[in-house]
Amino acid sequence: MIEKKQKTAVALGFEKGDEAPKILATGKGHIAEKIISEAKENNIPIHYDAKLADTLSKLDFDEYIPPELYEAVIQVLMYVDKVDAVREKLK
Repeated sequence: MIEKKQKTAVALGFEKGDEAPKILATGKGHIAEKIISEAKENNIPIHYDAKLADTLSKLDFDEYIPPELYEAVIQVLMYVDKVDAVREKLK
């Protein structure tokens, strides 16, 4: 029997003055679905990267991401910035 891997979701946040993005929420299965649903309801861009989500899900709530993940997370933040820019143009 092939076991289906549970969906993993991680919410990141970054505020002016923070040293790096930090973990706002993380979960697997039903909790991951809830995180994704909340993001959609609040028009928060979603970036799909199973490997990065799995890695980030091992961090604790409110923990800053480690320097070795900066490059990967910068790519996500650049994606989010582009999505936000497109949304502004469509208003």
